[in-house]
Amino acid sequence: MKNLKKNWTWTLRMFLPGVSLFLMTVCTPGKQESEEDLLATARSIHDRVITIDTHNDINPDNFSVERNYTMDLNNQVNIPKMESGGLDVSWMIVYVGQGPLTPEGYANAYDAAIAKFEAIHRLAEEIAPEQIEIAYTSDDVRRIVASGKKVAMIGIENAYPLGLDLSNVRKFQEMGGRYMSLAHNGHSQFSDSNTGERDDVWLYNGLSDLGKEAVSEMNRWGIMIDLSHPSKDAIMQMVEMSKAPVMASHSSARSLNDVSRNLDDEQLRAVQANGGVVQTVAFSSYVDSEKNTRNREALTALQQEVASELGIELLDRSAMRSMSAEERSSYATTMEAVTELVEPRIAAEVNSEAPPVDVADFVNHIDYLVDFIGIDHVGISSDFDGGGGVEGWNDASETFAVTLELVQRGYTEEEIAKLWGGNLLRVLDEVQRIASEIQNS
Repeated sequence: MKNLKKNWTWTLRMFLPGVSLFLMTVCTPGKQESEEDLLATARSIHDRVITIDTHNDINPDNFSVERNYTMDLNNQVNIPKMESGGLDVSWMIVYVGQGPLTPEGYANAYDAAIAKFEAIHRLAEEIAPEQIEIAYTSDDVRRIVASGKKVAMIGIENAYPLGLDLSNVRKFQEMGGRYMSLAHNGHSQFSDSNTGERDDVWLYNGLSDLGKEAVSEMNRWGIMIDLSHPSKDAIMQMVEMSKAPVMASHSSARSLNDVSRNLDDEQLRAVQANGGVVQTVAFSSYVDSEKNTRNREALTALQQEVASELGIELLDRSAMRSMSAEERSSYATTMEAVTELVEPRIAAEVNSEAPPVDVADFVNHIDYLVDFIGIDHVGISSDFDGGGGVEGWNDASETFAVTLELVQRGYTEEEIAKLWGGNLLRVLDEVQRIASEIQNS
């Protein structure tokens, strides 16, 4: 009966906003909960479970003594926002965009990656050791959370900085890296990217020979293999080759939104059979691209109207990329006047006509994944400070909204604990156990 009720909740919730609350208050025999009771239940669950967001990008400029995560910066994740929203664990991402497959490209990428590793360590070990600590194991996570501090974990998005030297796999692991993807937006030396779907141009039809070796090295040193961003062929090959469970650090369900960054049903079944976990991502264009496009177009039209009234030319991203740093800074300052006038009008003139992608749309993906591959294989991520966020969960301070939506849909505390991090920690434990066996053998 419980699973049947959850399936009905998912089906109806796709089309009728608020129906989950109706089901909780009307369809549960012998029990009626007011909104206040529901809120209190959700709050108590949120306070008890360990909440883990597996993908938060970082900028090393925010890790200095003068400007750092102890301050409520104008970004989506920092310690004050984590405190406010009850987010316990932030996976901080060592990300380097795909560049040329040349010695110079590899060297520059390596330096950029090391700078991000060092920034995270600087925050946790020098700037704010009394507020946040790096975790390397699931036991670390539980110990640090119990101490009252926030937790930083480290993921590596794009193995490009490894260059051609696979000994860097172990080095990055020793610096705290606990998951890594073999490609990002562009084919790397290890793997084809999902972006090959745009032009049907592939380098390896999956993994390169070096990529296959990298899978073995990640298994050997206890780094979770991240499926988010590589091509489908590469993903299927990684799952088949890996001796340990895999994870997708920030991917949603392609059946609900057909974009190449999401995982289709065949990929989801492969992750399930492997014992891995899919960290559902709250990235508007991956959750519902059509709805997001309508909202963005309406917002752009309003911005264009206001900018024209002020005599300001509104530039697109391609035009901004061609600017110098000084020109971009000047343009950003100019746009502050536009933003100040646009913000008060968004609700009435944009969102009322073209609603934004919201928490309910995001949790629809969680519902689908839970129904399709089981509660033990699903988790939560935001991609904050990397483009992520939906209405209602736009930064770490709003993290509770996700738990509230899950409670409204009938998820139990045990299930919510699994979604918010229990499943991810299980996979990490298994990956590290298998690594130990490989090293000992």
